Amino acid sequence: MTLVKKIKDKKVNFEFNKEFIKVVTEKITINDAQFITNSFREMHPADAADIIEHLNQNDRENLIKLNNFKIDPEVFVELNESIQSEIITYLSSDSIVTILKNLESDDAIKILENVEEKDKNIILSSLPPKDRFALLESLSYPEDTAARIMQREFTAIPSNWSVGQTIDYLRENKELPDEFLEIFIVDEEFKPIGTIPSSKVLRTPRESKMLSIMSESQLLIPVDMDKEEVGNLFENYNLSSAAVIDKNNKLVGMITYDDVLTVLKEEAEEDVLRLAGVGDEEITDGVFTKTKRRFNWLLLNLFTAFLATYCISLFGATIEQMIVLAFLMPIVASMGGNAGMQTLAVTVRSLATKDLTKNNFTKNIIKEFNIGILNGVIFAIISSLVVHIWFDDFILSMIISISMILTMVVAGLFGILVPVTLKRLNIDPAISSSVFVTTITDVIGFVSFLSVGAYFL
Repeated sequence: MTLVKKIKDKKVNFEFNKEFIKVVTEKITINDAQFITNSFREMHPADAADIIEHLNQNDRENLIKLNNFKIDPEVFVELNESIQSEIITYLSSDSIVTILKNLESDDAIKILENVEEKDKNIILSSLPPKDRFALLESLSYPEDTAARIMQREFTAIPSNWSVGQTIDYLRENKELPDEFLEIFIVDEEFKPIGTIPSSKVLRTPRESKMLSIMSESQLLIPVDMDKEEVGNLFENYNLSSAAVIDKNNKLVGMITYDDVLTVLKEEAEEDVLRLAGVGDEEITDGVFTKTKRRFNWLLLNLFTAFLATYCISLFGATIEQMIVLAFLMPIVASMGGNAGMQTLAVTVRSLATKDLTKNNFTKNIIKEFNIGILNGVIFAIISSLVVHIWFDDFILSMIISISMILTMVVAGLFGILVPVTLKRLNIDPAISSSVFVTTITDVIGFVSFLSVGAYFL
């Protein structure tokens, strides 16, 4: 495959031009494909992709179907995943094959993942045998593994070569990547044993052996390693690239920092969306698709709300005795819910980055307990003062103070205990924790407040 990740002297637009969008839309209407093609060539591929993304769906379809307009592979790869999936439906199999031939293998895999199975086989059969085999092998691995983000275009040379032999090989071999920062050194079984920056090769005398100037490989990524774990390795060890090995420890690909940045960005976005209970929702999804994805969690939340209401109903006599308790209940529950969600967000992120371990788990539990007490005391003082000024009732101030401390402590503890427990049960804590934490803090908040109220009254 021809590589498209090249540094080009193209204008980069940091400010999005709405007027230009209007011009592009008009050119689509009058079928002026030449103007659009020339304009896209003069700008950075990411800016051209932005323009396509900001067109409405109808205009995007008309643009792709314009005669004499061919979407540049460099532009296509810059589009977000949902727009890529949409545009693929407008393209012929031949057009998709052309795009894939001009992409690195990792980008090609991402595109094929969004193609329907029946079309995927047609596209793969149209590719050269070498490319088809490489893509099929990558697709045979699970979606979230290193195999799906690695690129098979890399530079590897035998360990017994000299610097001179290596330089001559790099100059004469047309099959090598257009750009590479590191050269992998392999043994006779094609197992990676070290790496050398390309700049170091250029500065070393020709007669020197590559084996003598290489850095020994310390981090080799198994082809089936989870891509989130790959991201953590790059982050922890400040890697710019890393070798990917198969089950026989042979070099099969490489992962670069730009691929990992994409993974970390996707994982962060996924966690945020799942904490809100909307899963993998895209902005381009339709109304019914969005409704379906949100329905299950809203339904579960409805049942938990009934549970909280049932707990309140158990204290009906207490509330009738002092109606003002009904006014103040939401304050305690709301503070507990917010405190629990703060701890939950930090815990889910710590689990994702492997920062929360068995060694520091107890320490973090104690820390959250202390945070809960400290916050509880602070907000207990504030709320009791407000309640005393408002209702001029010392007993009521005591009730809200005690329940505030209890609720804040419980919220902090369950904010960490719930996601950790779900993680140990092999349930994604990001998508499941928020409903449980909210329910627990609401119930504890209501019960503690009304129980303390019943005791004093």
